[in-house]
Amino acid sequence: MNQQLNNLLEVGEIVLEDGISGHHILFLSIIGEIEGHNLSSERIKTTKYEHLLPILAKAQDSEEIEGIFFLINTVGGDCSCGLAVAEMIASIKKPTVSLIIGDSHSIGVPLSVAADRTFIAPTATMVLHPVRLNGTIIGAPQTFEYFKLIQDRILKFVEAHTGVTKSKIERMMLRQGMMVKDLGTILVGEMAVKEGLIHEVGGISEALFWLHQEIERRRKRRNYKN
Repeated sequence: MNQQLNNLLEVGEIVLEDGISGHHILFLSIIGEIEGHNLSSERIKTTKYEHLLPILAKAQDSEEIEGIFFLINTVGGDCSCGLAVAEMIASIKKPTVSLIIGDSHSIGVPLSVAADRTFIAPTATMVLHPVRLNGTIIGAPQTFEYFKLIQDRILKFVEAHTGVTKSKIERMMLRQGMMVKDLGTILVGEMAVKEGLIHEVGGISEALFWLHQEIERRRKRRNYKN
């Protein structure tokens, strides 16, 4: 119990144990800024990708964990590292569900759509915008080609996991006049579902209900094969 409490306080990780069904679900929160290769300010809440990757690897390899629940409220962050986490989520062979409860901005979009089933709260938002970099950059053609390469990787990932075409996602990223001092698109709740990025509007009860059903369905399928 003390170890679970420490994990919850340090990285937002806890195992949910349902006494009725006996399902073991790993709960992970992805909040604040996605911290990558560089350290964020001490005053900023972060989710560290070097914490998430081994947790996900352990969950995939564990016979005890039957499903994973991702609670998402992120302003984005390191594109490369966020995409690495999204690829890891997508490659897990156990039922996964994501719930956007506050915001899913920037690299939070591929993180949100990587799960098997995706939910968004009615007032939660998704923000799609072009790849950006803070700080000093080298003003050379190669720099902008690198930006485009990263953006194409994100577009292809989101297309593969939502069915929304790459061109449509790119249009939303580059839309003018919707965000103050920026390009991009803000989608609130039902709008994200209508655009095809998220499966359903709902909250924690709907997301957990789907996950328990999917775990039970896979249990029965395994037992039938045996």
